[in-house]
Amino acid sequence: MEKIKLYVQESYNELLTKVTWPSWSSLQSTTIVVLVGILIFTLLVFVMDTISKGILNGIIYKLG
Repeated sequence: MEKIKLYVQESYNELLTKVTWPSWSSLQSTTIVVLVGILIFTLLVFVMDTISKGILNGIIYKLG
């Protein structure tokens, strides 16, 4: 139990003294970049899915 207590204390101390936290403006701009990237990736996957669905429906229609 003493090892766990020591681990938690050292982790807490490291978070307070050794970790460099981003500024609020840096955090906001990075979040916006990530959200825009996710949106672009989502739209890309949606377009690829729609195209492949159309191709597969065309193949299935021809076979049926």
